[in-house]
Amino acid sequence: MNTPEDEARTNRDAESHDDSDTHQVIKEKLLDAEIPGFQAEFDPLEAERLGAFTEDALSEQDAIESSIDHTAEVEDGRS
Repeated sequence: MNTPEDEARTNRDAESHDDSDTHQVIKEKLLDAEIPGFQAEFDPLEAERLGAFTEDALSEQDAIESSIDHTAEVEDGRS
């Protein structure tokens, strides 16, 4: 009969093996993606592990402050 410690060890070993397999698959897909014309497909878990869903956009305030498209008001005396 397995003790809780044995079961935990078995689960850790299985997760480690799964992570290793997933890492290898991702590595192979990234290499395939470097081939011109080849469209490598990543499932959501793989994409997340690669950082595809990391939010790194500017905040609205940062975008407003960085805008260079503001037109300067010119007082040229015309009515």
